Amino acid sequence: MKFRHIEVFHAVYQTGSVTGAARALNVSQPSVSKVLGHAEDQLGFKLFERVKGRLTPTREADALYRNVDEIYEQMASLDTMARNLRRGSGGQIRLGVTPTLGLGVAPNAIARFRESHPDTVFDVRTLNHDEMRASLIEMECDIAVTYDLPLHPRLAATAIGSGELGLLFRRCDMPSAPERIDFDLLQSKDWIALAADGRVAQTCVDEIERRRLRLNAVVTVRTYYVAAALVARGVGVTVMDEHSARACLTPEMDFRPFVEPLSLNMFCIYLQDRPPSKMIQNFIDVLKRELASAPV
Repeated sequence: MKFRHIEVFHAVYQTGSVTGAARALNVSQPSVSKVLGHAEDQLGFKLFERVKGRLTPTREADALYRNVDEIYEQMASLDTMARNLRRGSGGQIRLGVTPTLGLGVAPNAIARFRESHPDTVFDVRTLNHDEMRASLIEMECDIAVTYDLPLHPRLAATAIGSGELGLLFRRCDMPSAPERIDFDLLQSKDWIALAADGRVAQTCVDEIERRRLRLNAVVTVRTYYVAAALVARGVGVTVMDEHSARACLTPEMDFRPFVEPLSLNMFCIYLQDRPPSKMIQNFIDVLKRELASAPV
């Protein structure tokens, strides 16, 4: 598909008619019909069927649209970046974070950075462990922030801080909780387990195996968003890193690190042949200060 085909297809898909697409693109209806017909001829299949006077996407069109819409999002981001660069002081930072760090660390750092760099725009992606390496190598992200250190010859990393694991629970369930919790306490609680790749989940599993604990895993989830929601509803307790836990705390929720600290280093990862620009390095410095000053 040529770009003109993509442009017309996107407009027809969104408006549901040739008339609407022509209006959106500020062109004539015959022009839209001609380009759409040419696109279908090139592809070898129909993109729309007329149902009760309205163009209805085919299954093939639905599949194509997902990728086409991503192209439009990237174009919008490119336009924003170009405007900022034209003003002289802006730019774009494409940031990858694990879901746990996307809860609080990344938003706080972005907010702090934009106080002094208001023309900088961000493209933030939450990525799991497997996706992060590919996103950097394929240059979808400039940097990625994670507890994991992907082993790949093209990747380099800078340590930016650390975090402790601890217990997230409701205050009413443990009103006299000490400042630090014994990890073995998990044996007496309903446990919300995390089934996910990554250093946080693996460190928890390793500690359970080291202590030979038999836990009552009442729910298994794949994101900390869901785990925290379940804790809030009294389903059980969960193990979480301190930075993610800060974003989940409410007057009813609390977090305590363990008596024997389970600490993890945090890294900023990037391509060796594309080291951080001055602007991105400034953002990394803000990340470091955010992590260093964050209360548990």
